[in-house]
Amino acid sequence: MHKSTVRSIALTAGAIAALTACADPISGDAQDDPPSPEQVAALFDTWNETLATGDPEAVADLYAPDAVLLPTVSNTVRTDRAGIVDYFTGFLPSKPSAVIEQSVVNVLDADNAIDTGVYRFTLSKPEATPETVDARYTFVYEKRDDKWLIVNHHSSEMPES
Repeated sequence: MHKSTVRSIALTAGAIAALTACADPISGDAQDDPPSPEQVAALFDTWNETLATGDPEAVADLYAPDAVLLPTVSNTVRTDRAGIVDYFTGFLPSKPSAVIEQSVVNVLDADNAIDTGVYRFTLSKPEATPETVDARYTFVYEKRDDKWLIVNHHSSEMPES
């Protein structure tokens, strides 16, 4: 059975504090209990915060070894850790920060979930005016060895931006 929710970018301070209090926002669930849509949505926050570290290896740690990344600002499909690290090595110097404009979370079962929607990136390149990019995204998450990993991530610039 699918559970869906639409999330806006306005979260209460209490909700943000509760979500960020745990290193793994889905930890504590029993093995067979599916995560809540809010817990799945919090995985994006972890990804976005990891982008802010500027460390491509740390970002790649959020992806499964066999993950597929269809990135926003590259025509190359990334299908392994080395490719994902390579993408973020080139992308992170622009200091990307994303804000979700619209999100639909589907919890498939205790170990699989999808977060799809629209986000707005702000890119701050050295000696340039910050640029915003609106993009569609899909994150497919799978729980492996009690850790939620991105197994598929597609991001593409909005065609009418």
